[in-house]
Amino acid sequence: MLTGEHGTKFLLDLPCATALRDGDGLVMEDGAIVRVDGKPEPLVEIAAASAPELTRIAWHIGNRHTDVQVAGNCLRIRRDHVLEDMLRGLGATLTSLDAPFDPEGGAYQGGNHNHDHGA
Repeated sequence: MLTGEHGTKFLLDLPCATALRDGDGLVMEDGAIVRVDGKPEPLVEIAAASAPELTRIAWHIGNRHTDVQVAGNCLRIRRDHVLEDMLRGLGATLTSLDAPFDPEGGAYQGGNHNHDHGA
């Protein structure tokens, strides 16, 4: 049994594992909607002087198999002083913040593969 922020009690019994993201809604049997609020965690937002520089920075993050969230023209990762030092050395501008973290799922996690193969 789960309890919402305002005391709503509900059982979450989905037919299969489902990723719930900040801002998603769950429709209850009575038609009420429960909003999913992601828990803020310590993150660092990464900006660069240009799109090619941000692409280069993204490559270095990916090369370290680090979860990353694309947030507009910036990237977000969980706080990590070693990675932050590396990113500063690459010329990134870093901003610390607390926010829900919603990293990219990755090419092999399924669910995003929706183009036709001519079947």
